[in-house]
Order: sequence, then structure tokens, then C-alpha cells
Amino acid sequence: MNAPEFLVVIPARLGSTRLPRKPLADIGGKPMVIRVAERAQQSNAQSVVVATDSPEIQAVCDQYRIECLLTSADHPTGTDRIAEVAQLLKLPADTLVVNVQGDEPLIPPELINQVAQTLADNTACAISTVAVPIVDTAEITNPNVVKVVLNRANEALYFSRATIPFVRDPDSKQAITHLRHLGIYAYRADFLEAYTRLDPAPPEQTEALEQLRALWNGYRIAVHTASEAPPAGVDTAEDLERVRRILAS
Repeated sequence: MNAPEFLVVIPARLGSTRLPRKPLADIGGKPMVIRVAERAQQSNAQSVVVATDSPEIQAVCDQYRIECLLTSADHPTGTDRIAEVAQLLKLPADTLVVNVQGDEPLIPPELINQVAQTLADNTACAISTVAVPIVDTAEITNPNVVKVVLNRANEALYFSRATIPFVRDPDSKQAITHLRHLGIYAYRADFLEAYTRLDPAPPEQTEALEQLRALWNGYRIAVHTASEAPPAGVDTAEDLERVRRILAS
């Protein structure tokens, strides 16, 4: 299996409601966005680019010699920001672009490789992403945990904050594994260009899940099921302290 060529784009927005100035939060002497970029550089990516609306973040990236592009402050989603990067870089239509969230300082480089490989292997799909089996049954009903159901080709049928699939008969001997969706994606560059012209979809607006816009418009999403979840990202001050302790040890 030949490793595909791809680039990583890390959207980093300075404004955050739960953790202000999150991308610049110090983790062991380096800003979080730099920690994320350095993890991405350990993958097979040909290049790693931070996409931001903040000159302050751009200055920090320059200091650490991380490529950074200043993008519009008006993007409603991270995917829109990545689409602007694809346009600025004039990427060929078949270029693979991996979206690594800017709050994942512990992301395994191999997971980045895998999401790119999954898209390369599924030529009929415009997007790939990752899921993991849910082992904590409380997560099945937690609306903050996004679930995904796959078809036999390991493509996404639907993503939801609700419990899917719903087990109608709990006494049934039919085995079912609930899958938790992880927010890492790979896209083909021509999909990114098309995405910016798509109107928000009703299920996307209802669930607040932008990947549903792609499904609503007929795009196929390949899903790699990993054996276990990577370390959690940073959403809160408590998460930040947890990551600081992990890296310090």
C-alpha cells in the first residue's frame, strides 16, 4: 500500500467562548497551536499549514517557522476556512487535505496518516473521517458525543447527537457496536471548492453538525474505525490542565 501525498491544514481561531485565546494557551512552554502543528509534522504530510484569522497567531507561527496563512474572519465553519486555504494555494482538484483541529495537541500522527489513506483508498468518496467503538455506555445517550452509523462499505449513513442506532429490543441477541465520531477529516480539494457554494442543510442546522451538509448533498464519506480513541482534545480549562500534566510527565 503506497502512502498517499497530502497536506495538513490546522484551522485556528482566536475567539473561543469556553476557553478564550485557546490556540495561544501555553503547554509546556509552547502555544497549543504550535504543539498541534508539531504533531502534524510527525505524520507523512508533505506540508503543514495553520489557517487563522488572527495576526497574533500568524506571528507566533512565524516565530516557530510554521507555515501560516491569514484567512477571512467571516468564515462560519472550519471547513470554509480550509477551503480558502485550498484556493490561496491553488491546489489541484485531486489534492488530499487533512483537517486537524487546532485544539488536539496530543493527536497521534498515525491517525492523521490513516484518515488520508482512507480517502486515498476510497476514490468515490469526497471526504474521510474516523470513528471508534463506544466503550462507556453513558456516551451512547450523551448529546455531546456524536455517533455515526455506517453501511457495509464503511461509509457514513448518518451522524447524530442522538442515540443511533436505537436498540428497540434490549433483550435481542443481535450484537451492535455504537460508534463515536472523531472530528478529524480528509477532503479532496475539489470538494472544498464545492462546499463553499452549498447552502446549510436542514439536518445540519438541527444537529449543529456541518458534515451533514455533505451527506445531504449526496457526497460520500468514508469512515475508518480505529481500535481505540486518541487522547481527548482541549475544550475547557480543565482539559488544558490535563494535557499540561500529560506532557509534563
